[in-house]
Amino acid sequence: MNLSRRRFLKISAGTIAAAGALDGSIRVIAGSDKPAEKGIRSVPTFCNLCFWECGAIATVRDGKLWKIEGNPLDPLSRGRLCPRGTGGIGAHSDSDRLRSPLLRVSERGEDKWKAVTWDEALNFIADRMQKIKAEYGPESMGAFIHGLGGSFFKHTLRAFGTNNIVAPSGAQCRGPRDTGFTLTYGDDPSSPERTDIENAQCIVLIGSHIGENMHNTQVQEFANAVGRGASIIVVDPRFSVAAGKAKFYLPIKPGTDLALLLAWMNVIVAERLYDKEYVDKYAFGFEEFVDEIQPYTPEWAYPETSIDPDTIRATAREMARYRPATLIHPGRHSSWYGDDAQRARAMALLNALMGSWGRKGGLWVPVKMQVPPYPHPAYPESKREPADNPGNRYPFSTESVSTGLREATITGKPYPIKGWFVYATNLMYSLPNAEETIRAIQNLDLMVVCDVVPSEIAGWADVVLPESVYLERHDDLHVEAFKQMFVGLRLPVVDPPADQRPNWWIAKTLAEKLGLNAYYPWKDIEEYLATRVKLAGLDWEQLKRDGVILGPKSPIYFEEGAPAVFDTPSKKIEFYSAQLKQAGFDPVPRYTRPEEPPQGSYRLLFGRAPMHTFSRTQTNALLMDLMNENAVWLNAAEASRLGIKSGDYVRLRNQDGKLSEKVRIKATERIRPDCVYMVHGFGHTSRGMHRALGRGASDSQLTTRYKTDPLMGGTGMNVNFVTLETEV
Repeated sequence: MNLSRRRFLKISAGTIAAAGALDGSIRVIAGSDKPAEKGIRSVPTFCNLCFWECGAIATVRDGKLWKIEGNPLDPLSRGRLCPRGTGGIGAHSDSDRLRSPLLRVSERGEDKWKAVTWDEALNFIADRMQKIKAEYGPESMGAFIHGLGGSFFKHTLRAFGTNNIVAPSGAQCRGPRDTGFTLTYGDDPSSPERTDIENAQCIVLIGSHIGENMHNTQVQEFANAVGRGASIIVVDPRFSVAAGKAKFYLPIKPGTDLALLLAWMNVIVAERLYDKEYVDKYAFGFEEFVDEIQPYTPEWAYPETSIDPDTIRATAREMARYRPATLIHPGRHSSWYGDDAQRARAMALLNALMGSWGRKGGLWVPVKMQVPPYPHPAYPESKREPADNPGNRYPFSTESVSTGLREATITGKPYPIKGWFVYATNLMYSLPNAEETIRAIQNLDLMVVCDVVPSEIAGWADVVLPESVYLERHDDLHVEAFKQMFVGLRLPVVDPPADQRPNWWIAKTLAEKLGLNAYYPWKDIEEYLATRVKLAGLDWEQLKRDGVILGPKSPIYFEEGAPAVFDTPSKKIEFYSAQLKQAGFDPVPRYTRPEEPPQGSYRLLFGRAPMHTFSRTQTNALLMDLMNENAVWLNAAEASRLGIKSGDYVRLRNQDGKLSEKVRIKATERIRPDCVYMVHGFGHTSRGMHRALGRGASDSQLTTRYKTDPLMGGTGMNVNFVTLETEV
């Protein structure tokens, strides 16, 4: 089955009007008798355009959403939002939004739906879930849930009796990074990341595109760091925005980052440039580590990475010059080549040599407000292991494995998965190899998608539930580990334009239809939130007024009294990992040479743009006005050789014959000649996404191959190769 040619279901105003679901334009709630609103009012909330979830102030003028600004009290936004945050108005006014519940009335893959009431939709879901539970057990319901908005759905599903709840943010994003750092320090880099860019004197970015991935606090701190003259080292096959600020730019050969890391550590140890006092105090297995890295000299690394030995030595010495205020940034999206947990572990070890973990200018110790949960009965105890990682196949995974749940759905092992609940993640874009996702879906007895737009994955659902956007709803409290304790509140700013509902209401009502009322003992969301806030000893009225409450200042550096705790087997920083050795893996990272591109092919790389979030924002008119299609970056010399120029359209064909939609060329000297690059999230095929349809090409469509990390199940996706075909 060819996904690019699949007739996706047309879940939009123009295609379901005959069913009476939509009227084709944004309108006020049917039957609303509210008087016309006059004047200006401001409402505190927090953003939902990315996981950073910055505190914001939304302003309404004469009843219409007018603007969104950063909340100056919030430690994440500091009163400023990124382009996506300020463009959040476009999420509310998006004319492609889903408007009422939809029920499939045909086989999957046919364009036949009917609009139904919420009662009909949730009754259908509850009946199917109960049938699955009776025949296969509650664990045969699985879920793919992304973001804070899914917390109530997780609660309902756990109350139902399933522990098969996964998110692509693990195996397809930061999972390898978290595993590598946890194996080393007994803790991960957190989310938001514990990076002390604000005080770093030297910042090392390895494939981390600050300024393009637009994590707000980090971007603000990075801009300040550049302004005060911090030394920046960027390692990337592409001359990124951050590379333009660097003292050293290393255009590394794709897939060889671990070789460079090992060579850097070799220099730092051989020249005794590391923080000896820190290592003597906190390290385990340092002597064995030193023995392991001896062969990895800069001369050895040169033919692997294409970075000359003098540059490797110069950058290693530059890092050491500023330690411990040297930050080797852990990055975020780290599922690259299939050995990614070991690469992340090498980054963790390089930070340890700098003495930067827990130190000012390195990686601080996060602190968090203690906000008790709303009391509810204990969840049922499952008698089955999670289906995503049977037999602990990936022994060092720190969270569930999304592609593992997909595999279990395909194979029926360790037991059948017969239902999926998908929230706020377009699995056709977030999981590699969409054909495998389709195979899994065809084995389901129930598939529910809850989203705000008719995404590609919604086209495969049995039931589609339209969620209100973040500006129209409450959510659970925002309580994250950060360098400043805080609690954030999201309040509804405006009403939804049609029959969309908030996630908490959908999850609570579904639970009641499943007979799980005891798990929702509260009347409404305000009672739930106010109770949690009061249990924490905080002022509910203050939180509603300000949108955020800050906790007391706490030490975040070892030198200030933050606890130097390492939750590893040795209770120290593990330069040599006995647990990896015992499990049959390398106790110190070792380099494996990546596969070379076939003759005439380019390695496909992808990344982010500051005005878009994954594949979720391409129907937002304000953000599409900033960037309405992507382009494929191609080395200028290669473009000249192929007889193409910037602005020409091409199609990309991958090693498995998958052909992309047409996409413009960006011929540039800012990328190596052995790879191409494109921004993720474009090339939509859903006919209901009118603004996004046919705009650019999808890297996800071309990601038919992946390499699974044996330590934790992450899917390395930078292992696909493409050729270019000119578009006449």
